[in-house]
Amino acid sequence: MLPAAMLEGLPPNNAAFLMRLACPDAQAAQRVADIIVETFDPAETAASAFEEASERPESERPWMVEVYFGSAPDEAQIRELVALAAGADLAAQAHFGRVEKVDWVAASLAGLVPVRAGRFLVHGEHDRAAVGASDRAIEIEAALAFGTGHHGTTRGCLTFIDAIAKRRRPEKILDVGTGTGVLAIAAAKAFHRRIAAGDIDAVAVETAKANAKHNGVGNFVHVVQARGLDHPALRGRYDLITANILAAPLRRLAPPLAKALRPGGDLVLSGLLGHDVPGILSAYGTQHLRLVARLDIDGWATLLMRR
Repeated sequence: MLPAAMLEGLPPNNAAFLMRLACPDAQAAQRVADIIVETFDPAETAASAFEEASERPESERPWMVEVYFGSAPDEAQIRELVALAAGADLAAQAHFGRVEKVDWVAASLAGLVPVRAGRFLVHGEHDRAAVGASDRAIEIEAALAFGTGHHGTTRGCLTFIDAIAKRRRPEKILDVGTGTGVLAIAAAKAFHRRIAAGDIDAVAVETAKANAKHNGVGNFVHVVQARGLDHPALRGRYDLITANILAAPLRRLAPPLAKALRPGGDLVLSGLLGHDVPGILSAYGTQHLRLVARLDIDGWATLLMRR
């Protein structure tokens, strides 16, 4: 599971207050959502950035940020954070109010559109009708774990998994920091292999197991609670490893991840801002891994590396 700076769509306890803001583009919306979750306790505050469902052309659809609070927020402080992320003019347009007593998950996801990454389509239950016959559909709802699929890091990883699936079928696959399990589920659907997955957070482990079962791959995805690769079920050598976490833990994990990757194997790393990339390339370069491809989405970088 990722630290708070990367969490999206988390439920605050007894969410009673809401901030809503229309943004000019996806980048501004994501910056606002990110700075909110970087600042507040994720058990008390949740932020989602999404393209509002609309019949207007895609280029004209607004991007929205919704922030849920467990207690009354300091509006001035929130506007200062928005101003840092996207400018004072936009901060002045933020609207604050009370949350009606409704299912907060449904409310937070109602405006989310399905996310496509190659042949993968990540969607909520409310968008099942959008799934095409050739799509590798992954149904994920917001939960107490990272990964609804709308974050640029998740989309980057899914894109690389899809690209790998077009050229080969890895035998052994590992997902480190699985969160909701979306990457493990994607790998199971693409390769029909046993996927070893781990997360440091017990809630994430249970969420990932439930999501794998819900998506029909419960027999393929095996999730354990572990810090990094520190679990007997995760030991071994792998043909494909995905790790969608942050730069600091990725640097620490460079030696064990490199050791776990078989010669010719693929390593997909994400959770990186642009300025993190040189340090990651250096850390993994010393482990004899080379950069094969880089994908930047909404300010986040995803790296495909190979031994």
